[in-house]
Amino acid sequence: MPQYVILFDGVCNLCNTFVQFIIKHDKKDKFSFAPLQSNYAIEVIKNHNLNNNQLQSVVFIANQKIYTKSNAALQIAKHLGGLWSLFGCLNIFPLKLRDAVYNYVAKNRYKWFGKKQSCMVPTANLKNKFLQ
Repeated sequence: MPQYVILFDGVCNLCNTFVQFIIKHDKKDKFSFAPLQSNYAIEVIKNHNLNNNQLQSVVFIANQKIYTKSNAALQIAKHLGGLWSLFGCLNIFPLKLRDAVYNYVAKNRYKWFGKKQSCMVPTANLKNKFLQ
């Protein structure tokens, strides 16, 4: 299993934009990706006993540890490094508050940003970053 894996909603426009952002800023080529709809993600979800409430948008796996919701976003920023790691200071806010904001955005993401009919297909040069 790769060191850093991001599971994301493959039909969500916001999530796909987030993945493209990470790819662009992942200077050390640390991250791998899998849509939640993929066999890889389904197997990870099953093996880690995650429930649908935890899977509203993004799951981050770092060294076999699972992060969800706002913790996932903050951990991803931390591992992107550079100025992005400064987002870690948002940990000063209580988890309940951070996840409430995260849940609000996740609940409205299709309405605000739209939804694709199917998961994105990575280009040939990005295919190795996506897990099946």
